[in-house]
Amino acid sequence: MGLALVALLVDLRFGSDLLNHPQWLIPFGISYVTFSWLFGSYTLLRWPRLSLSRILVRLTVASVATMLSVVLVFWLLNLPVTFTLGHRRIQASLLLGLTLWALAMRVLLWRQVRRRQTPFPSTLEMAERRQQRLLPNQLPEDALMLEDVPWANTLSVQRQLKRTADVTVALGLLLLTAPMIALVALLIWIDDRGPVIYTQARSGWMGQTFQLYKLRTMAHTEPAAKASWTLPGDQRITRMGWLLRRVRVDELPQLFNVLRGDMSLIGPRPERPELEAELEAGIPHYRKRHWMPPGLSGWAQVCAPYAANLEEAELKLSYDLYYLRHWSTGLDLLILLKTIKTVLKARGR
Repeated sequence: MGLALVALLVDLRFGSDLLNHPQWLIPFGISYVTFSWLFGSYTLLRWPRLSLSRILVRLTVASVATMLSVVLVFWLLNLPVTFTLGHRRIQASLLLGLTLWALAMRVLLWRQVRRRQTPFPSTLEMAERRQQRLLPNQLPEDALMLEDVPWANTLSVQRQLKRTADVTVALGLLLLTAPMIALVALLIWIDDRGPVIYTQARSGWMGQTFQLYKLRTMAHTEPAAKASWTLPGDQRITRMGWLLRRVRVDELPQLFNVLRGDMSLIGPRPERPELEAELEAGIPHYRKRHWMPPGLSGWAQVCAPYAANLEEAELKLSYDLYYLRHWSTGLDLLILLKTIKTVLKARGR
């Protein structure tokens, strides 16, 4: 609706014909929405305080990216000068109108959300409602039981759909990315002549151990080497490994784990059994994350940074526990979209 209204105003102001060419106007709107999502203008609605300067910056970046995409399409397709969206004045007016519309809508929605949140909830309720996580150190033992987890219903249609989607998508991605995996494997071997595939024992569903596959991103070590956290700037990461981890290409061999049933596409990330003794001793409810199959990506992975110590592991568990309680097909789709966003922005580590 906003796009149509802004296009109408631009047509009236400049005598253009944007509304008569939906085949160009609709992709333009989709590009704007995509860049707005990619650069995080939608996530601001969840913030306790809405910073107008911050949202303006993000909306402006989305507008500039949209304009550059139009210029690129105009150049690649060699469109005629009569192409309305190719005119800078039309582009600038359309994007300015969309930015003002988006700003107004976000402020109105944020105020509505704030009105509904006027009662003072407990810290636990506030974390679950606003931050979408469950605080392990404040969660009573009986607040999350196995029978409360949606995955525990073996007859659930959503559970069967999840496994079907896992196999279908994993097989499709393997076929699609096979040439890239082969090329990356060759580059890893050329880099240091070491093994290409790295296998590692991980804890899976209900604590069962399985062998996880990854493209090697660290200097080769013996399998019996002591487990340790991966830290920022870790010297064990190879030159190729740094790039692979940024875009998460090193995770692609885990699609074989998905096909085997060791993992799901979405779920809590599997941890090394050697590290779990410390985690279980220091974090309440830690074992409950095994109540669902582990995943390539998960709610904790798209909401929190990599864990490099006990405190950060507790933060990630708070998101895993939320995922256990609120798991649904819709939440899995949201995590998938956020994962795509993370990959596109090369924010892995």
